Amino acid sequence: MPGDAAAMHQVTQQAFTARRPLDPPAAALSDTVDDVVAALEPPDFGVVAEQDGSLVGSLLVRLDDSIATLRRVGVLPDSRRSGVADAMVHATLRALADAGVKRARLLARAELPDTIAWWRAHGFMPDYEVPHGYVMSAGLPAPLVVQTADDMHNLGVKLARLLLPGDVIIASGDLGAGKTVLAQGIGDGLGVTDRVISPTFVLARLHHVASGPGLVHVDAYRIASPAEFDDLDVQVGLPDAVTYVEWGEGLAGGLGETRLEIYIDVRADDARVVYLTPIGRRWREVEWDSL
Repeated sequence: MPGDAAAMHQVTQQAFTARRPLDPPAAALSDTVDDVVAALEPPDFGVVAEQDGSLVGSLLVRLDDSIATLRRVGVLPDSRRSGVADAMVHATLRALADAGVKRARLLARAELPDTIAWWRAHGFMPDYEVPHGYVMSAGLPAPLVVQTADDMHNLGVKLARLLLPGDVIIASGDLGAGKTVLAQGIGDGLGVTDRVISPTFVLARLHHVASGPGLVHVDAYRIASPAEFDDLDVQVGLPDAVTYVEWGEGLAGGLGETRLEIYIDVRADDARVVYLTPIGRRWREVEWDSL
């Protein structure tokens, strides 16, 4: 990672220079490559994002007991709104959760309301004011080890018991990770009257129930951008149903500020680790121990 320090410094400078001028200027703009190298000394570390083999995003992490501070989060201007920042931040939070870190925080400048809104949409809430901004924090995703397909289905059934009409679930992970199996478990838990299958060729499918919320099952695998996802108009029926979006990371956030994000990671032993990231006040009262 120290070998990436110069490239990370360049990304940070370009990313922060492209933002509106601040008074006082962002501290990142006075960093040197040596400052980045020092910030990568263990236990602290950095994370980078690449597109087509080129480094286009980076961030720094400072560790302090069970709290991680995210710093210098930046993406090159030409790579913004492409999902790079979402993927980079989500991967960082999952790695921190694996390491036993319980909470992440960051400093957001008050003069950048769009940035504050972006972090809020990713589960970070303002804790307190500081000069020129706010300290925001979020609980890290809870990892659950799932050994078999039956276990994944049962997790969906248990999760269904916690769901209410209007809830939005965004599920991501590699091909074959178990996103559709989880959806089938949720469907069975909700009591849908037809079989839940991958909606790849129709993009979205509504499953009805005898009583309670139905299930809108969406597959965003072939969707290239948030704008293209919006064209699906899956908002129809949301208040009366649970909406489950496969491959929705970085695309389906516009469905609501309150949502449950799920990432399924396939490990070398073929076990799955399921990361649950609750975003918004609705999920704060959920008893996750029941899973």
